[in-house]
Amino acid sequence: MAITVPAPRRATLLVACAAAIYRRVTDALEFWAAPLLQLAIRLWIARVFFLSGLTKIADWNATLFLFQEEYKVPLLPVPVAALLGTTFELGMPVLLVAGLMTRCAALPLLGMSLVIQFVLGASNPDYDNTEHFYWMFLLLMIVIRGAGPISLDHLLSRWIKPLRP
Repeated sequence: MAITVPAPRRATLLVACAAAIYRRVTDALEFWAAPLLQLAIRLWIARVFFLSGLTKIADWNATLFLFQEEYKVPLLPVPVAALLGTTFELGMPVLLVAGLMTRCAALPLLGMSLVIQFVLGASNPDYDNTEHFYWMFLLLMIVIRGAGPISLDHLLSRWIKPLRP
C-alpha cells in the first residue's frame, strides 16, 4: 500500500526542502568563502596602494614634481601633500594585510581615491579612469564589513573582551 501525500502538502514539503538546502549552502558560503573573499580584497587593494607608494619613494623629486604640476591637491602645500600621500600609501596597506585597525586604515585610502576621482579628475576633462570607483567600492566594503575572520582585528576582538557598562 502506497502512502500518498496531498498536492498542497507536497508543495509545502518541496519548498521547505529547497529552503533548507539554500540555507545550508549560504551558511557554508558565509563560513568559508566570505572570509577568504574579505582577505583577498584586503590583499588586492593593499597591493595597489603599496606599489604606488613604492613608486613615490623611488624618486622623491619626481613625486614632488607630480604633486606640484599634475596632482595639484587643494589646500595642502606640495611637500605636505606628497609626504602624507606617500605615508598613507605605504602605511595603511600594511595594516590592511595584517587586518589590524582595518576600518581605520581603509578610510585614508578611501579619501585618497575620492580626491583622485572627483578633485583631480574634475580638473582634467580628458580624465576617464573608472578604476578608482572599484577601489572606492572595495574600500567601502572594508569600512562597512571590517576585516573579517582572517585578521588580527578578529583575533583581538575574541581575546580582549569588550568593556560593557
